[in-house]
Amino acid sequence: MTRPDLSGEEAHFRALESLYDSAPINELFDSRLEIVEAGVARIRFEVEERVYHAAGAAHGTSYFKMLDDAAFYAANSLVTDRFLLTTAFNLLLTRPLKAGPVVAEGRWVSGQRRVLVADARLIDADGEEAARGTGTFMRSRIPLSSLKGYAAQ
Repeated sequence: MTRPDLSGEEAHFRALESLYDSAPINELFDSRLEIVEAGVARIRFEVEERVYHAAGAAHGTSYFKMLDDAAFYAANSLVTDRFLLTTAFNLLLTRPLKAGPVVAEGRWVSGQRRVLVADARLIDADGEEAARGTGTFMRSRIPLSSLKGYAAQ
């Protein structure tokens, strides 16, 4: 249920944060989404050794998941009626991630009608960029209001 003291935009942001929390995949990651403002999303997460590859750093799946999510939610913060779908995502991995806190920062770049473009980057505990990515996201036929997790806290 939406809190009456939230504006339409704020209610949408909180509902998207709730949607993120409700996704079963996020039970595998110690992470928290914050929609900072329209077009900007931030995910704080912990890299744990259980996501390491054989050479002792985070596997690329962790990079992709957090970059995609940060860019996706930055874009979906601008769309209040439909769930977006990732149609393409390009990654640039620049440094290994070790155990510890990481922030994924997503920002909308362009588009608001059918296709939206957003960038994201991963910042490690030392403040260094470890990866960046750009995604394209398309409006789906799925109404946000039909998704059980899409509800303001």
